[in-house]
Amino acid sequence: MDTRLRVLFLCTGNSCRSQMAEGFANAQWGELLEAFSAGVETHGLNPHAVGVMAEVGVDISSHRSTLMDEFLHLRFDAVITVCDSAREACPFFPGAKTVIHQSFPDPPLLAREVAERGGSEDEQRDCYREVRDMIAAYVTTLPVILREVCVDHKDA
Repeated sequence: MDTRLRVLFLCTGNSCRSQMAEGFANAQWGELLEAFSAGVETHGLNPHAVGVMAEVGVDISSHRSTLMDEFLHLRFDAVITVCDSAREACPFFPGAKTVIHQSFPDPPLLAREVAERGGSEDEQRDCYREVRDMIAAYVTTLPVILREVCVDHKDA
């Protein structure tokens, strides 16, 4: 029997932040948890997210943008919303033992603002790197966070 915690990262379009979180979680904690990602909508996988994740050795190029409805029938130990709009759209997730909110800035929005100020492509890509690093730091703490909220995960 698989005793790993099952975690779903949820954001607006499942194109960037939730994809990064899923990639880091499975790469770093695959023996402890099984991570998935989805969106309230689907916007397609963001190529800049794929690129900056590859820079740190995490391949998310085979991921696809998935609608959260595809996961409604599954049980999760935790659903983690990684943006405010996902939190608002999904304050409750059927089958989740707990919903955790940890908001991260939107890299495409940040990059667009940098571009509008005349920033270079590399400066725009730095927006993705900055958020990637925030997500990586958060994912590093996941076992502690989940231990606190999913103490009885083995009965799932």
